[in-house]
Parts: sequence; structure tokens; C-alpha cells
Amino acid sequence: MSDWKPVVNSQYGPYDDFLMSRRYEQRRRAELQEATRRRIVEAAIALHARHGLAATTVTDIAGLAGVGRQTIYRHFPDELALVRACSGTYWERHPLPDPEPWRTIPDTGVRLTVALRACYAYHRRTEPMMSRILAGSGDHAIVRPYHDHWRRAADVIVSAWPIRSRRLKLLRATVGHAVQFSTWQSLVRGQGLDDRQAAEVMRRLVSAVG
Repeated sequence: MSDWKPVVNSQYGPYDDFLMSRRYEQRRRAELQEATRRRIVEAAIALHARHGLAATTVTDIAGLAGVGRQTIYRHFPDELALVRACSGTYWERHPLPDPEPWRTIPDTGVRLTVALRACYAYHRRTEPMMSRILAGSGDHAIVRPYHDHWRRAADVIVSAWPIRSRRLKLLRATVGHAVQFSTWQSLVRGQGLDDRQAAEVMRRLVSAVG
């Protein structure tokens, strides 16, 4: 028979001690697993910003995160699951500009200017990531919400114009072009404008159409 004896003067019985130890171990294990998961996501985000989606491999992520490939597969069963986790973390840190407050600006020119400046400030902040992601992602499912957001932003901007405008379709296409990351990058990186100058160029273009 074992000579194990209950702890003297403890408020817990031996079974309670066992349960507390078991719960601590389970909690600690869960914390370690979550820390590993975060490390994998952070490594993937860093590599996506450096190389893009297509050029980032599981081996690269495992190496940067300091884990084995099988560890990644245990946390993320496929590429899409990992990419979604990365995008969720990235968008949480870099929330897209909310276009709804723009509806409160009745003047079309002012609404457009305010919106474009917000869009271009966002493009500047996220350029290192988006220049890589958009260049190599094609029609990847992960970028569709990003494109959908800018389409919604354009709709909010255009809603300031009279709905009966005969040029509405052309106007919507021009505004949709104006809010895009690629438009900002062309004007700022390609033509050497600053954000305000780029926004003014697009404001004048939209005004000429509308």
C-alpha cells in the first residue's frame, strides 16, 4: 500500500488538491497552445508583408515561428484557415475606414474630399502589406472582403449626388477608381504627389464627370 497521506491542516482534501493541479496543468497547456498559435500567426503576417501570399510557404512560417510544420497543421488544417486567422488579426490592428459617417456630409465635394483623404491615409499606413498581398493574390478569397469594402465606400460617396443623374454610372466608376489602393499608389509613388495632392486630383476628375 502507498504511504501517501493527505496534507495536514489543508482546507482541501487530497482529491481537491489533485483537481486543482489538473486544472492548472490544463490551463497552462491551453496558454502554451495559444501562445504557439499567436507566434504562427505573427510569423505568417510578417512573411506575407515581406513576400506576399503566394511566395510564403509553410516551411518559411514554421522557421520564423520556431515550430515544426506539423505544429502548424495541428493549429490550422489548411492554408485558408491560417490566412483567415492572419487577416483577422491584421484587420483588427488596421481597421478599414468606416464610410458611414460620410453620409452626414451633404456637400458632394466636401464628402468626396473627406473620404479620399481618409482612404489615402489608410493606404499609406497599410502599403507595406497591401502592395504585396494585392500584387500576388489574384482572386484569392481572402481579399474579396477588402475589395467589397472599397465598393461600399464608393457607394456611400456617390449617394451624395442626385440619384437621377444621367452620368451616375460613369460617376460611380470614377469614384470607385479614385478610392482604390492602386490609384493612390500610382499618384503618390508613380507621380510623386502627396496624399492631399492626390486627393485633389481625384476630386477634380470626379467633379468633371459628375
